[in-house]
Amino acid sequence: MSRDYYGTLGVDRGASESEIKRAYRKLARELHPDVNPSDEAREKFSEITAVYEVLTDPEKRRVVDMGGDPLDNSAGGGYGGGFSGGGGFGGGGLGDVFEAFFGGGAGGGSRGPRSRVQPGSDALIRVTLDLQECATGVSKEIEVDTAVLCETCHGKGSAEDAPPATCGMCQGQGEIQSVQRSLLGNIMTSRPCPTCAGTGEIITDPCSSCTGQGRVRKRRTVSARIPAGVGDGMRIRLAGQGEVGPGGGPAGDLYIEVNERAHPVFVRDGEDLHCTIRVPVVDAMLGGSVGVETVVGEDLEIDIPAGTQPGHTVTLSGRGMPRVRGGGTGDLTVHMEVVVPERLDRKRRELVEQMRKLDGDEVEVVSEDTARRGGLFSRLRDAVAGH
Repeated sequence: MSRDYYGTLGVDRGASESEIKRAYRKLARELHPDVNPSDEAREKFSEITAVYEVLTDPEKRRVVDMGGDPLDNSAGGGYGGGFSGGGGFGGGGLGDVFEAFFGGGAGGGSRGPRSRVQPGSDALIRVTLDLQECATGVSKEIEVDTAVLCETCHGKGSAEDAPPATCGMCQGQGEIQSVQRSLLGNIMTSRPCPTCAGTGEIITDPCSSCTGQGRVRKRRTVSARIPAGVGDGMRIRLAGQGEVGPGGGPAGDLYIEVNERAHPVFVRDGEDLHCTIRVPVVDAMLGGSVGVETVVGEDLEIDIPAGTQPGHTVTLSGRGMPRVRGGGTGDLTVHMEVVVPERLDRKRRELVEQMRKLDGDEVEVVSEDTARRGGLFSRLRDAVAGH
């Protein structure tokens, strides 16, 4: 029966690498022989170290997820990441044990070769949408240029499925060690092997399509459903549609960033919309109405009340932009700009003169006592007082 790798570290099957690392560090602090010298703790520490090394290796973790057991003793496995006879560490767990106690790397400590198969990077592409598309949502066929799995070798990197050979430079260790003399004695340092890039393996017969990388660049089309209510700068995540990793590793995510094109009529403020209508002075005095087409093409009739003053606004609830999260819709605010004609012909001037005689009002200087509430004077005063 296969061992429970995830249960050994106390994590879920879908745990991220950082979650696995945190769980291992926590257990390592409890079970390290310097803290708990019992034989049971020593064996348990050896086990969690071996399990950790499996779950942080993409290829070995894939075997675990398919029901296999990379540490099966019958296959010559065992806890390869545990203690050696002299109390040292095998495999590559020393760096993380060191971090568990000291919070840093282990200097020149060996971590062993890294896997050829590495997770891919995320990719970002920008898409320009108009306000109507943002309001209703839209499906887009988007062309992206990313690394994809090589169809010739299916990520293996070899032309004839030949297994990789051990690197002659580092003898499969994935790193080169050197000793430097200092006042404190000899200091051993290590660095990734430049020949195999730290993998400990060399592909002797590389695939002609991907030159041994297991991936190639390709332009392809991705279908994306962009939800209603998105706005400028928002990102939509498409899981697994990013860059395929080295060695054919799992692809990262693709993020689509929205670039919202300015609308000729509406100005957006979050979920709310604003527009301005010019009202002739006669309609402002007598009242009237005007038709407005919303951003989604709906016709609305806006009433202009008699006696409309400059700066008057009408707010239409629920006529703005939909909210991406939480549901609901913003408002549409209509701002009214009263237009006074700069020139009058003779007939219109006579009519306005008659109206002035009938009205009887005169021009006056506004004071605090005579200011109309909400008028320009009170707004200016409130603005100055606010500063």
